[in-house]
Amino acid sequence: MKKLLPFLIVLILVVFSSKELTAQGVYKDQFAHTFSIVAKDTATGEMAVGVQSHWFSVGTIVAWGKSGVGVVATQSFVNPAYGPQGLDLMSKGMSAKEALTTLTAKDEGKAFRQLGFLDAQGNAASFTGENCVASASHYVGENFAVQANMMLNDDVIPAMTKAFEENATLPLAERVVLTMLAAQKSGGDIRGKQSAVLIVVGAEPTKNVWEDKKVDLRVDDSTEPLKELDRLLKVHRAYEHMNKGDLAVEANDMSTALAEYGAAQKMFPDNLEMKYWTAIALANSGQLKKSLPIFKSVFEKDANWKTLTKRLPKSGLLTVSEGDLDKILKL
Repeated sequence: MKKLLPFLIVLILVVFSSKELTAQGVYKDQFAHTFSIVAKDTATGEMAVGVQSHWFSVGTIVAWGKSGVGVVATQSFVNPAYGPQGLDLMSKGMSAKEALTTLTAKDEGKAFRQLGFLDAQGNAASFTGENCVASASHYVGENFAVQANMMLNDDVIPAMTKAFEENATLPLAERVVLTMLAAQKSGGDIRGKQSAVLIVVGAEPTKNVWEDKKVDLRVDDSTEPLKELDRLLKVHRAYEHMNKGDLAVEANDMSTALAEYGAAQKMFPDNLEMKYWTAIALANSGQLKKSLPIFKSVFEKDANWKTLTKRLPKSGLLTVSEGDLDKILKL
């Protein structure tokens, strides 16, 4: 009987805890303990939310944002409704604090929630429910807020605050990633790490939903989610140059296209796509001689690029003469 007593005590506690959670509408919610940051860049007006957790695909439920409105992080026992509902209230003129207070007042499970809100004016607000698992806390600064629960120690929030405040010259996305890396270095989630997300939205509302997010990156399952997120952000920056190059090609502005493709290639010199379009831009701008060695190196690694080259003149993406096209295809 004495051996069974500890087990019975634990069982009773679990049963009562489960009943309490069920009664408050929390038990059914997803269990995503984590650390996060919501922030604004005062120079560009961009707003961002960054998150890491030891939970699968944290980006699907924790991080929310809308251009010209704000960003939201909803975590601990996650109530995803805080995301769209918080953005809706802020879009109607409520400040981040007013929206957060309005929603938590209606939530019977608020003691288990942790939240970070930021509006387009840079007003930030955080909430840490009394039943969030220690170490749990938050900090609201100027144009940002950081929040964390189930951390290894109490050093995470101070580390995030320091990192964000001391790197004001970085672009917002890079600044947010660096802040999260500082959180992980200082201890991070007591359980470890698994997934991460980074969203950046603009200062002004957008007419088209597909233009709303300037950066939208997720790592759903990784042993090093922040390192992977950092790598993806670098790829994202390179492809920003590629997209600008594509637009320049459409406008027959080959000098701009060449500059943009070249900038992307410098960032990822082994990327065949970036090499290929740099060669296309060179050929289209009358610099065939410079383009040929690049075409050759690409074709040697993957002959499909040569097949693609045959199809481009019909689409107007390769504007060389038939003789120059023949020189390219003979490589």
